[in-house]
Amino acid sequence: MQPSDLKRAILDAMLPDVPFDGWSVKSAAAAAKRAGLDPADVARAFPGGTREIIEFWSASADEDLLEALKTHDLAAMRIRDRIALAVKLRLEAATPHKEALRRAISILAFPGQTGLGARMLYRTVDTIWFGIGDRSDDFSFYTKRGLLAAVYSSTLLYWLEDRSEDSIDSWAFLDRRIASIMQIPKLKSRVKTAAGRLPNPLRLIPKRPRFVRPASSV
Repeated sequence: MQPSDLKRAILDAMLPDVPFDGWSVKSAAAAAKRAGLDPADVARAFPGGTREIIEFWSASADEDLLEALKTHDLAAMRIRDRIALAVKLRLEAATPHKEALRRAISILAFPGQTGLGARMLYRTVDTIWFGIGDRSDDFSFYTKRGLLAAVYSSTLLYWLEDRSEDSIDSWAFLDRRIASIMQIPKLKSRVKTAAGRLPNPLRLIPKRPRFVRPASSV
């Protein structure tokens, strides 16, 4: 079995038990044993321990998202609709393991774990932009990812507590969040245009009188 396949097998065996046993190498080994795998393989597959298992789960979900997006006609969709679709697909795929995701977020909130959480979030939003066809390499590359990180993280937290049928309230929340960030470029354009109509503030500053050195009395 390839290392990546072994990791997937261990993760798949573990996920259903996380709501009861939590995230740990010990619980992963127990789940692997119940699935007919060698418990000793857990330490070899994930030498970084629990952190590495959670990060692998997130990275795997990102890879699955790229494959799922390929089945949609993105070219016929507006950018905002592509973003909404990608976020929705990413969260819907985690629906069977909502509690496991909630527990993972709790672990990432601990002091010393925020760096891992930020890295996982960046990878996800970068995957979304890449998956919907964005190939920007200028300053907007970072702006887009920063804005989407705010949208994705807030929607994720809303979705975790959503009890509406088919998460309809979450998708409405997502649409509102996307609509708000879509207004930012328009606002920046309006501010820039308005700024161009204002007088140069430097012209309002009185010029200093020219200093003339007095003639020498000698």
